[in-house]
Amino acid sequence: MTSPKSRVTWERYYRLINSAYPPIDLFEDIADPADWLLLAAAEGKTNPRIAATIGSLDLVPAGRRVGGPGASYLMAPFTHVSPDHQGRFHDGTFGVFYGADGFETALFETIHHTQKFCAATREAPGWIADKRELVGQIDAMLTDIRSDHATLLEPDNYVVPQAFAVAEKAAGSDGIVYPSVRNAGGTCFAAFYPDVMSAPIQGRHLSYHWDGTGIDMIKDLADSAVYAIAP
Repeated sequence: MTSPKSRVTWERYYRLINSAYPPIDLFEDIADPADWLLLAAAEGKTNPRIAATIGSLDLVPAGRRVGGPGASYLMAPFTHVSPDHQGRFHDGTFGVFYGADGFETALFETIHHTQKFCAATREAPGWIADKRELVGQIDAMLTDIRSDHATLLEPDNYVVPQAFAVAEKAAGSDGIVYPSVRNAGGTCFAAFYPDVMSAPIQGRHLSYHWDGTGIDMIKDLADSAVYAIAP
């Protein structure tokens, strides 16, 4: 399966993450990634918690690491990986940074996964998940599967797209741009390295409400405004 490369240039990309994940001081405060390994090793000897927070730096090639304000939001998806946390274009052996071309698309992508988690864990109804909005820019050449790749966009079967992503990454691709599966008309990207997009800034803080069967409301925590989610 071969796919063209296209330049993806968005003035804004959107990503929603769990608010429970704080910025990582090493990535934020030390601008030069060349200094990280020595500092991380020194900190890890005296404070294992810090080493666990940083994750596995060796999963990111030295020349593709980023530092400075907002860098932890770029680095964390690549240094904290696990087979228990897979996605459409990652199998848990490497990290991927997912972003969307609009807030609504990012919202519905995360609602889908939050609903699956709540159903699997039989979560009691209530306000169950706080999310942080991240907003940045992207200007990158990405593998383009926005046409004629239905097998990569199956709603719940990730076997084929994961294998495709592994092959594309090995062939030197920086990531994949693809139609959103959860919000018709939206577009998403999956970046294979943290330097593919700009460091994001924080946007809104949101909370998701689970009614026992789905996410039916979101709340903007800045003003407590509540918005219904259409089924």
